[in-house]
Amino acid sequence: MIDPDGYRPNVGIVLMHPDGRVFWARRVRRDGWQFPQGGMNSDETPIEAMYRELQEETGLLPGHVDVLGATPGWLRYRLPSRAIRRNDRLVCIGQKQVWFLLRFTGADADLRLDLTDKPEFDHWRWVDFWYPLEHVVTFKRGVYARALQHLAHFAREVAGPRAVPTISLEAQRSRGRSARAAGQGPGPARRPVAQD
Repeated sequence: MIDPDGYRPNVGIVLMHPDGRVFWARRVRRDGWQFPQGGMNSDETPIEAMYRELQEETGLLPGHVDVLGATPGWLRYRLPSRAIRRNDRLVCIGQKQVWFLLRFTGADADLRLDLTDKPEFDHWRWVDFWYPLEHVVTFKRGVYARALQHLAHFAREVAGPRAVPTISLEAQRSRGRSARAAGQGPGPARRPVAQD
């Protein structure tokens, strides 16, 4: 399903541990890490799509999470030119997403990446709340910044201001530029807990 402007409706999921760290996962057979996300079916609401994607990509059920908040409307990002399939009948130029912040209420053992025939992820860890801004693929950084900035106040209500410090969008961009300039790139996260 692609809208008339060429954007595919999609949901993004920020799964947060009660201590403020967020779920960060590596794409299967790739070195890219990201939050869970996925396209909406034409008969789904954003929240229905979110629960379906949550189960498909992490193995979690609604009973493993509490919904803390969502972005009030669509956040968009464009795909890089090399990723646009121009031979398709409908050309998708990007994604429009509703982002959800979920508090994880289960145990780490509940997270299962292998419950579908085609898993999206092969590895995961908990990382600091703002860590993804410096480590997601470049073309998604803007939408990640807008989503996390919007959802941060919900996160602070659960985890507190020390776990989710206030950070301006300019400071977020600066942190990303500094990491790239120093050649750090996607390095190890602070306080990671790795799972296979």
